[in-house]
Amino acid sequence: MSTVSYNCVCGATLEYKQDLVAEGGGRTPTWLCRECRTPVPSVTAEKIKHQHPS
Repeated sequence: MSTVSYNCVCGATLEYKQDLVAEGGGRTPTWLCRECRTPVPSVTAEKIKHQHPS
């Protein structure tokens, strides 16, 4: 399985769950960049949140 990363508009590279912040509860939270709180596309965030740093 390949590693997914996302380059946020603030310049941060998001690769792992700890790079994301969940906003809102329930079944489908909105995932945000930890640095600037910009929304991350949900499909990309779902892939990133399942990756673990090695």
